[in-house]
Amino acid sequence: MSRIRALIDRHTERFISRKFLAWLTATGLCAFSILTSSDWVAITLVYIGSQAVVDVALKWKHGYKQDSIT
Repeated sequence: MSRIRALIDRHTERFISRKFLAWLTATGLCAFSILTSSDWVAITLVYIGSQAVVDVALKWKHGYKQDSIT
């Protein structure tokens, strides 16, 4: 079972982030009325917030690279 999970995880990481996969799952569950809209909003806020933290950490580590406008 762990081999199958490792294989799925490896291929999932290539195509889609786990956070985005969780968000897509929540969206699907909400679409079929299995998940309430307030729970979907909470999951979406966590997804957006965690992406913002990742973006800030990357900018902090690698510096802000401003595109040159010419």
